[in-house]
Amino acid sequence: MEKSVIIVLFIVLLIAVLPTNALFASKGNKSLVNQDMVSADSNNSSIVYDSNSSPFNISYADWTEKWWQWTYSIPWNKNPSYDDTGEHCDENQNGPVWFLTQAFEHPVERTCNIPQNTALLITILNSECSYAEFKELKTEEELRECAKNIQDFVTGAKASLNNITIPNIDEYRIQTDLFNFTLPQDNILNLTAQTTQAVADGNWLFLKPLPPGNYELKVKGEIDSKASANETGGNEYNGPIGWNQTTIYNLLVN
Repeated sequence: MEKSVIIVLFIVLLIAVLPTNALFASKGNKSLVNQDMVSADSNNSSIVYDSNSSPFNISYADWTEKWWQWTYSIPWNKNPSYDDTGEHCDENQNGPVWFLTQAFEHPVERTCNIPQNTALLITILNSECSYAEFKELKTEEELRECAKNIQDFVTGAKASLNNITIPNIDEYRIQTDLFNFTLPQDNILNLTAQTTQAVADGNWLFLKPLPPGNYELKVKGEIDSKASANETGGNEYNGPIGWNQTTIYNLLVN
């Protein structure tokens, strides 16, 4: 075969595969994503952890418990859930996974510096029921049913990375076992400092470590606008009935 024909065929094949392989490359970075970190394949498994997996030898559900323990351990004035800019992104963060949170009060856009080789666990919209918040509940099964009832009203879980929709978010709904969390003084639940037990239920996004670069992560959660406070057990923390908010993260991985 003529050398020129081979070159043309190679270029055609390269053009054919580049759009798929470059989907999740960092903004402004045209190089392919490191396959050992996040594959840019359109398959979800290449960029997110499966809900049945055990990232870093810890089950997905256990990581979501750790997310709640982290969220509740931080006093109100430094809590990332009430941070409008991202200045508290690194609060109490350590290890191979960093936790990100939706905004609880209104849509926000945050900028966060993320260390290389760090996975990201973010809630799309989640619920938990604890003995501290729902004193009428006495058993683990009652906590479990409470969390499920609230989460069943989530209707619009969505996420995108660099404006590419991450499909099948509903597959990443997780319910935990019974777990403990500790509330400090001035906690975001506005309760006395204490340790209690809870069960959580929620829709999550667990991103594998991203290559160095800039990324826009957008997550949105909705609660059925037809639901009532009595049906959901809704309170200020769980979000208003008819919740429909978007949180944008500008991620600087370096």
